[in-house]
Amino acid sequence: MDAETSLFESSEMLATFISSTPVLQDSWRLCSLANTSASVVTDQVRGIAYVAFSGTIMPPLADPSCANLEALDRPPDGLFPPLQQRHAQHQHEDPPMLHAAILHHFLSLYTSPAFLNQILTVIEKSKAVVMTGHSMGGAVASLSALWLLSHLQSTSSALPVLCITFGSPLLGNEALSRAILRERWAGNFCHVVSNHDFVPRLFLAPLPSLSTQQPHFVRQFWHLLMTSLQSVSETIQLFRSVLPFVQASAATTGEGWVKSPFSPFGNYLFFSEEGAVCVNDAAAAVKMLELMFTTASPGSSIEDHLKYGDYVGKASWQLLMRKSFTQGEPPESSYEAGVALAVQSCGLAGQESIAGPAKDCLKMAKRVNPLPPHLNSANLAITLSKNVPYRAQIEWFKASCDKSDDQMGYYDSFKLRGASKKGAKINMNRCLLAGFWDNVIYMLESNQLPHDFNKRAKWVNASQFYKLLVEPLDIAEYYRTGKHRTQGHYLKNGREKRYEIFDRWWKGREAGDEENNKRTSYASLTQDSCFWARVEEAKDWLDQVRSESDTGRSDMLWQDIDRFESYATRLVENKEVSIDVLAKNSSFTLLMEELQDFKKKTQQFPPQFPAFWNEEMVP
Repeated sequence: MDAETSLFESSEMLATFISSTPVLQDSWRLCSLANTSASVVTDQVRGIAYVAFSGTIMPPLADPSCANLEALDRPPDGLFPPLQQRHAQHQHEDPPMLHAAILHHFLSLYTSPAFLNQILTVIEKSKAVVMTGHSMGGAVASLSALWLLSHLQSTSSALPVLCITFGSPLLGNEALSRAILRERWAGNFCHVVSNHDFVPRLFLAPLPSLSTQQPHFVRQFWHLLMTSLQSVSETIQLFRSVLPFVQASAATTGEGWVKSPFSPFGNYLFFSEEGAVCVNDAAAAVKMLELMFTTASPGSSIEDHLKYGDYVGKASWQLLMRKSFTQGEPPESSYEAGVALAVQSCGLAGQESIAGPAKDCLKMAKRVNPLPPHLNSANLAITLSKNVPYRAQIEWFKASCDKSDDQMGYYDSFKLRGASKKGAKINMNRCLLAGFWDNVIYMLESNQLPHDFNKRAKWVNASQFYKLLVEPLDIAEYYRTGKHRTQGHYLKNGREKRYEIFDRWWKGREAGDEENNKRTSYASLTQDSCFWARVEEAKDWLDQVRSESDTGRSDMLWQDIDRFESYATRLVENKEVSIDVLAKNSSFTLLMEELQDFKKKTQQFPPQFPAFWNEEMVP
């Protein structure tokens, strides 16, 4: 039997577990107090610190679109350092962005000494912290939880943090969701959403177009929603104007709400009159938000936004009630039975046009990560061992190059290879290993591997050895195919993301005392995997300085060349290069000979680099 179909569907089971704990009830109780008092409310329950944010104290928005995003780098430095650092490491992606009004409201709280003292005091003697909030208060709670997680990480604290929101709008864009996933924080968030609540869907709707046509409705709606959740009759009237635009958005675009710049993160706990389901995949959460909302009316939508207390109050017994399959054919497997129960819990079982897409959505969410992280890690270890022959063949190729009569060395032999079968085989192995390591990084960044995976010595050492062995071949292929002429030099324009990630893994490891010992022989692999890229750049500088007539530009090129000489001298003297670097006909040796000859001819720059390429100096 297929491994996936043999597993019981877990979304309803997880929802049942969450609802059976007292955390939901305690969180909603504090949310109600916060909304009533229009303030931040704290409490200690069984050693757990609860911090609840009111959804009624945010100022009304002047912008009728109500969906402006602001870059995460706008807050004060150090407010969210892990998420900001994630963006710095992935600059090819869009920056993490937050809803501007929610961010500014949080900053007004954060800059208040009373607020910080209140938070830090209540968590000082707690064994865990729960940030919670209803409506806009939920969004502020999410942002506060991100700040607290960042703060605790900077102090190396292991205090558990959980954020539970009720009817909260989305907070930021897809880049923010990815950064939270990479930081392993998605599991710290649980967003409770009722099936007809309008507010969690708000930023998935095309509100900018609505604001152009009816801006006064949008301003009034946000003013009521943010300042007075008690004005039910007025808000329902405004819902009647806004709701058709939201429900029609999927039909209009033909692609649901995926065009929105906002994206969910964390776990989504969906409630209906029939039960609840929990999903943790962003795409599945968006689809469920859409499907469960198709039958909403203005009255039911605002009612659902205000009655989370009813859902929470009856959740524990409601989810444990007996369910059966009295209509239609019985499910073929336990997995199909679980999916059917989950659709029934969503309140969609009796609606054939929606039940089918809902089943597909839940199955898709299950396929995203069918195995727990530790099993994925174990399977990767098996795959790594299967890749050993590819790596061994590349090592054999390097050893044969070191002993070759042409004395070109590892890098140049691969770069100048012809149509030999040996060269084609090594190139294929290079691509196979790249595919394996790219998959490792994808799994790590999509939260499919243990949180400490990138700190485990097995994987840190394996990735470092792979980088030192194979990146010189990547550099050789880059210059062999002439990409440097169309895209620019390798270091700035051609280096793969995997190598930058492995650099950080290696730098973040716990180094032993033996690494400070001075080498007595040359390294088996050059310790700077980008060494040959620097050689190629230095060759280009030398070519340029020969034809450069501008004195200022020539001086700058000579400064670059001098820095390269100093760098290369240090590596060779410390024996941090492999012997192939010093081969008689290697690119490096030929470059240094050419450079010294040119300096003698110009008689302007005395030779600085010693003759390491002399026969008596080569081991």
